[in-house]
Amino acid sequence: MSHFIYQILGNYALWIALCAWLTAQVIKIIIELLRKRRLNWGLLMSSGGMPSSHSSFVTAVTTVIGLTEGFDSPIFALGAIVSLIVMYDASGVRRAAGNQAKVINDILASIENSGFEFEKKLKEMLGHTPIEVAAGGVLGIIVALSLY
Repeated sequence: MSHFIYQILGNYALWIALCAWLTAQVIKIIIELLRKRRLNWGLLMSSGGMPSSHSSFVTAVTTVIGLTEGFDSPIFALGAIVSLIVMYDASGVRRAAGNQAKVINDILASIENSGFEFEKKLKEMLGHTPIEVAAGGVLGIIVALSLY
C-alpha cells in the first residue's frame, strides 16, 4: 500500500496540475478582494469565475504530459482532447445550467412573495465565459512551464 502512496506523492504531473488549480482559485479570491474589498475564502472551493480552475487544471497536466512524453504522443493527444472537452463543458453546458438556475431562482423568489417558502436557492455560478476559460487554460500552461 505504501508503494502506491509514494507513487502518488512523487507524481509531479499531478502536483503541478494541483498547483495550477490552486493558483486559479487564489486569483479568484484576489479578484474578489480588489472588486468588493472583502476577503472571501469560500471562493477557494467554488466553481465559476475568473479564471477557470478546471481549465487551468487540465491544461497544466496536459502540458506536463506533452513535455515528458512528447507532443506527438498518443497520451498527449488524449490529454488535449479531455482538456478541450472540459473547457467546452465549462463555457457551454455548465454555464447554461447556471443561467437556468438563475431563472429558476427568480421564479421561486416571485412565488415566495406569494407566501410559499423554499429551503435554499440553486447555485447560479456554475460555468464560465469563454474569456474565463481561455484565461484558465493559459494560466495552466504557464504554471506547468514554470514548475516543470
